[in-house]
Amino acid sequence: MVIDCPVCKGEKTAESTTKKENIPHFGDILESTLICNACGYKHNDVICLEQKDPVKYTLPIKSSNLSSRVVKSQSATVSITELGLKVEPGPKSLGYVSNVEGVIFRFEEGVKKALKIFDDDESQKNGLKILEKLSLLSKGDIDATLIIEDPFGQSNIMDIDVKKEKLTEEELKNLKTGFTVFEE
Repeated sequence: MVIDCPVCKGEKTAESTTKKENIPHFGDILESTLICNACGYKHNDVICLEQKDPVKYTLPIKSSNLSSRVVKSQSATVSITELGLKVEPGPKSLGYVSNVEGVIFRFEEGVKKALKIFDDDESQKNGLKILEKLSLLSKGDIDATLIIEDPFGQSNIMDIDVKKEKLTEEELKNLKTGFTVFEE
């Protein structure tokens, strides 16, 4: 479908596609893409169509599993605790299908953006240290753990070494879902 671009306001310059897919061992998803041919704006989203039990996936990151598939729903929290990295869902949180290496790349991009915003010496030093560790991690030179916690059970890590467990009530209370019922 061709629509007006939400960014450059070009009339009928953006192509919108939506398709439903079934991912084996995961379930049905709705994948949507919007690309503007005029300004280059691109937006992707993956919406999980099934709600399941709250789940936590834990995977030791190794060079042998960098290509393992990762499905992250818009409600999931992703972290690499050994590096002090955590991405929590917010109102504009997106789902995605990637692999372990792609998740590491997303963290690298986030740290690079933070380095442009926070220009004090301590932030720069810490950010560069984290980028170095992410680089070593993507080569399999250091150990770390990828954790995905999803209160709606829509995320998944597909790897033989993944540990899957139900989130406890306490863990659920501490998770941000990205959805606010009421704010004062």
